[in-house]
Amino acid sequence: MPTPPTALAPVSRTDARRNRALVLAAAQQAFAEHGMSVSLAEIARRAGVGAGTVYRHFPTKSDLLEAVMQQRIDRLARVAAEHLRAPDPGVAFFAVCTEVIASTPGNQALCDIVQSGDGWPRALLQSAGARFHRAMEALLVSAQQQGAVRADITLADVLDIFTGCVAIQRHQLPDRSLVRGAALVLDALRPNAALPAVTKPGPAPNSRNETPARNETDGTPRCPICATALRRPPTGRPARYCSAACRQKAHRRRQG
Repeated sequence: MPTPPTALAPVSRTDARRNRALVLAAAQQAFAEHGMSVSLAEIARRAGVGAGTVYRHFPTKSDLLEAVMQQRIDRLARVAAEHLRAPDPGVAFFAVCTEVIASTPGNQALCDIVQSGDGWPRALLQSAGARFHRAMEALLVSAQQQGAVRADITLADVLDIFTGCVAIQRHQLPDRSLVRGAALVLDALRPNAALPAVTKPGPAPNSRNETPARNETDGTPRCPICATALRRPPTGRPARYCSAACRQKAHRRRQG
């Protein structure tokens, strides 16, 4: 007597999930090694499934690439979210940074494809990226509140540093640890009194005129470094610089 179709459905769904996971794992490695030149037939061979199984889950190569990238970004988002519960926010923040940088060079071909245009990033990637950014920003804020990361660092700074460190990390060590250059760049995120804060650009490097610039029409005193209008204090001496950063910059110029 034939088995009722309902009895086979759970098994089919389980097999479908397993096959999809096999295809994604094979595609991750194949795309990383060969970029978009790899065929779906080759991915099916690596996954140990038929070509029809690949096409059933991913009608086009772009659909498969999008799923691979979403899977990777979702994994990094989960890693970042899990570290939010760590007792030491600073250690957690730098651990996630290390994971992002150390695991990306093997996926550089994927990143190059996504950054090449052709309508990327797709909607799914944008959603996964937003989740990663939220988790990463929460980690950053916690680490800054602890004093483990410089207060002037923003999420955009962190993402830019990821891009630079991944390029350095292409000379990757066998144990996936950070190369020295990438570790030095990450260290720049830590508080250091010897390092100036990130500030708005000042005048040309050869300019040494520290006489406050003034608008002759309104007589408003201005910072000699960045030309920002100075607020007049209700009491005490008038300020010469708009901020401590500009005062420090003027001091460095005098020392120079």
